[in-house]
Amino acid sequence: MISPALESLLSGLAKKPGVHHAVLAVESGDGAFAWAGATGDADNTGRPMTADTPYFVASVTKLYIAAVVLRLVERDEVGLDEPFAAYLPSGLANRLHVFDGADHTGAITVRHLLSHTSGLPDYLEDKPRTGPRLIDRILAEGDRDLEIDEICRTVRDDLTPHFPPQPLLTEQSVRARYSDTNFALAIAIIEAVSGHAWHEALATELLEPLGLLRTWAAGVEPPGTPTAPSALWAGGEMLELPRLLKSLGDMYSTVADQFAFMRALLSGMAFDDPATATLMQQHWNTFGFDPGTPRLPGWPIAYGLGTMRFALPRWLTPFGAVPAVVGHTGSTGCWLFYCPELDIYTCGAVDNAAAGAVPFRAVPKVLRAVAKECES
Repeated sequence: MISPALESLLSGLAKKPGVHHAVLAVESGDGAFAWAGATGDADNTGRPMTADTPYFVASVTKLYIAAVVLRLVERDEVGLDEPFAAYLPSGLANRLHVFDGADHTGAITVRHLLSHTSGLPDYLEDKPRTGPRLIDRILAEGDRDLEIDEICRTVRDDLTPHFPPQPLLTEQSVRARYSDTNFALAIAIIEAVSGHAWHEALATELLEPLGLLRTWAAGVEPPGTPTAPSALWAGGEMLELPRLLKSLGDMYSTVADQFAFMRALLSGMAFDDPATATLMQQHWNTFGFDPGTPRLPGWPIAYGLGTMRFALPRWLTPFGAVPAVVGHTGSTGCWLFYCPELDIYTCGAVDNAAAGAVPFRAVPKVLRAVAKECES
């Protein structure tokens, strides 16, 4: 039976240093098998974590951001291969990408943003010319708002681009580097084009049509939410940063809503034209190594449009090949993936600020457990 193996994996997640609770879920594509479990305390009150408790999904939100942008593309309100700056308020993106003395800002398209191929630095995690990283500064100084103007100013004045944007839609892979700046700009485009705040556009374009009633953007929890979300932790301290989390635009969700969204996304039901879904996996570019930013995803992850493809190379899997998964992870140790080979969905979270690598260790174990059960 697969359930004892998943129970063991869940228990292992909860025993990791600094982890106070964990949730893990697996569901087959045909619905014949579904398992979800949780353990630990949801917060510092001793409230138990359950499989129905909403949790922070961090950068898994990028799947949703990309989907909303593509819905705007469907309506010809945004062009994937148009300069991204054309959709933003005048001057906001001015000289945002100056590399070796040349301004490449005008060459960056919306597709560059969604595929992490813009070369723009990460406003949160990249080391500035002087002083600490922005994320470290905020954690030291305390909770505050972080507006798009400050993000652009930080990128423009304090950070250096990594490479010029290259032509896309070729057969060859191009340079890709994960950068939260890309998706902060994508949210700014959504807001400028739709005329609505991000949480409103998210609800109108995805959450309400798909019936995702227990998913919301941080800071705008819907009234009548039956269960409070679990807390985020940094070591032994509970993180209380509501203003920052709202500024980032990331979301809270549940196991059930995550799976419902992923099914709708991959099937094309999230779009007016189901074929739009194929754009998210049309072309993959693999991240390189970047030891200077260990908290950012890197090799061997490949990226499409708002979508990760994760597959361990064979030489790293001596006990048997592990099939590829598509979806996304978050820096707080959360993930939402689909494995086409096994027709399996999996999601989970440990809600810890230092747990960004956890999904890449946990998901292969989940897949091995499922594959072993399929073989027996």
